[in-house]
Amino acid sequence: MKSKSRSVWDYTTASGLFIVAYHVALVIGLPLYLYYRTPGTAIVAASVALLFLTEIGIGAAYHRFYAHRAYSLSKPAEVALLFLATLACQGSALRWSFEHRLHHAYVDTDGDPYSITKGFWYAHVLWLFDPPRPIEPRRVTDLLANRLVMAQHDHYGLFSMGGNVLVWLLVGWLCRDFLGAFVLAWWTRLFVSHHLTWFVNSLAHYWGARTYSRDHSARDNHILAFLTVGEGYHNYHHTFASDYRNGVRWYHFDPVKWLVWTLSQVGLATNLRRYSPYAIRRRLLLEDRKFLLQRLTDLAPDAAARLERRVHELSEMLHQQIERMRELADDLQRLKARNAASAAAKVRKELRELHHMLHRDWRSWIQLSERILQT
Repeated sequence: MKSKSRSVWDYTTASGLFIVAYHVALVIGLPLYLYYRTPGTAIVAASVALLFLTEIGIGAAYHRFYAHRAYSLSKPAEVALLFLATLACQGSALRWSFEHRLHHAYVDTDGDPYSITKGFWYAHVLWLFDPPRPIEPRRVTDLLANRLVMAQHDHYGLFSMGGNVLVWLLVGWLCRDFLGAFVLAWWTRLFVSHHLTWFVNSLAHYWGARTYSRDHSARDNHILAFLTVGEGYHNYHHTFASDYRNGVRWYHFDPVKWLVWTLSQVGLATNLRRYSPYAIRRRLLLEDRKFLLQRLTDLAPDAAARLERRVHELSEMLHQQIERMRELADDLQRLKARNAASAAAKVRKELRELHHMLHRDWRSWIQLSERILQT
């Protein structure tokens, strides 16, 4: 027990000293560098590109692949993404995924390693100065069986430092600016990458819309999503955690989603998990109904009773339409597999009619919601 406690203390001390030391060094060194030298376009572009790739590695490998198993990767794709994630210096994939799985299992409680209920700055960075929780094998059985993950975990310091040194030398050689590569492409990139990831733990539980669920603090934030390659659609993610997409709409900025889809088209990613539009629409309906019924408790009994009946009637009708559309979509897939063109055409026609009905009745639902909120 004494050796285990000492190991935990050493890990906490080392990670805390690393965070403090490089922040202090960067606060002093970056202004001096910018004062005496104007960085060239090439080194700035290389630093930004490397930051983007690092964030892609964290989002695609650590988060959606290892922590949530939202898809499967071929071994070459896994190695490449794990290498990019390792450059972020955020701990091993095993440690990162274990803590993130705890975060989802115990969000907003003491069991959450970076709970927002303990304050913004605790969720952002101060939690990293707590002794790390012992990894529970039952929560990461799949990762313990992954030889690549375990090799990275056992030799994380070597891989992380070695990878960053290699990238520093490569960028410095290509841009003919080793000092700029050291200051910008390594340490400034690391600083920005850390805080962007930490903002998902803090700001994404503090500022934004709770569109899909109000049962947890996670929020959707379009600005943060842009800065974090799609990780800022956090309310959707916490509600549908196993979906490989965070930005579920086609126009949502989610480069990780686009990358995974592209990998699937060339056979490097398979088993992409996603929730159907009907499941998402049903969740929106249930969340809206719960919220509206809570608001009606503030009204006079007579007015509340009339509006409550309308909420139940309209939500039930919408629910039936959504369920029928889901059934028809499943039927259509089966008919396509059997090449039953005539029957499939009839199902498509009914689906289109239901779609128009749902669109019309959903507008009525929005109008009813606005009426209740204004009242």
